[in-house]
Amino acid sequence: QGQLVESGGGLVQAVGSLRLSCVASGRTFSGYAMGWFRQASGKEREFVATISRNGGVTYYASSVKARFTISRDDAKNTVYLQMNSLKAEDTAVYYCAAAAVPVNGIRSGPDGYDSWGQGTQVTVES
Repeated sequence: QGQLVESGGGLVQAVGSLRLSCVASGRTFSGYAMGWFRQASGKEREFVATISRNGGVTYYASSVKARFTISRDDAKNTVYLQMNSLKAEDTAVYYCAAAAVPVNGIRSGPDGYDSWGQGTQVTVES
């Protein structure tokens, strides 16, 4: 199933920005839709954003829409999450995941993903 490795997390002040990266190895990256999820302390994992295999379809959780942008670079086997206007409530461990779906398919639920990274911590100070 390959490996997913996230990076780019850290500590940032509210209204600041961060860009997360997730590099995939051991798989045909272009064959998978990619997603970002997050899990805050004491809460369940929640969907953040997803992008289709060809990058033509994206979908966001309402809580991050217009602030976060998901993108992918198949030449680098990498999916990104650009996070702007960060809020304290965005504090969480962020995970990337891969889903084997049709070309324009996306998945917003965790059950649709078959491979997960180890996560990267994002902490937003208000």
